[in-house]
Amino acid sequence: MAGHSDNEMDLPRFDKPVKLAIVIAPYYTAIAEAQLAGARAVLDAVGAAHETIEVPGSLEIATAIGITHRLSNFDGYVALGCVIRGATSHYDVVVSESARALTMLGLQGVCVGNGIITVENRDQAEERADAARQNTAGGAAQAALHLIALTRRFGQPKGGVGFKPRPDVIEVAGDSEGPRNA
Repeated sequence: MAGHSDNEMDLPRFDKPVKLAIVIAPYYTAIAEAQLAGARAVLDAVGAAHETIEVPGSLEIATAIGITHRLSNFDGYVALGCVIRGATSHYDVVVSESARALTMLGLQGVCVGNGIITVENRDQAEERADAARQNTAGGAAQAALHLIALTRRFGQPKGGVGFKPRPDVIEVAGDSEGPRNA
């Protein structure tokens, strides 16, 4: 994730407008407000248009991004939320599955910056959400912008992994005049 390095990359520059969705699970209100401020500041710095989408919890963030990606025209997404360890194993499930789902979206060509904070206690969450300290949300926004720039550099995604016939050609396996039995 961007935002934790001694060697920060400069923000990319765009010759065409860029539009992102910030998808946030505002479970902890003060943390969520700080995250939104950090992400918005980075997006505003490059002149990116952005819209905020709220979901109930961190597990729903990837699903919301997947739905939005299929049905809208956003160039990228900033995933924001906060998961603080509790007394049960629910923390481990939410942390692992939200990260896995966002990674899967990324591998499909969706430009996602992961800014879901995963911490042991509220003090750690506040430190990571604070734009003046760690600003993980700003780092997630930077990551999404860099992935958008990379996508634009190499062209639009060509689709998922696997066989996809050209839409103007019908391809049939085997010879139409060949044997009738296998």
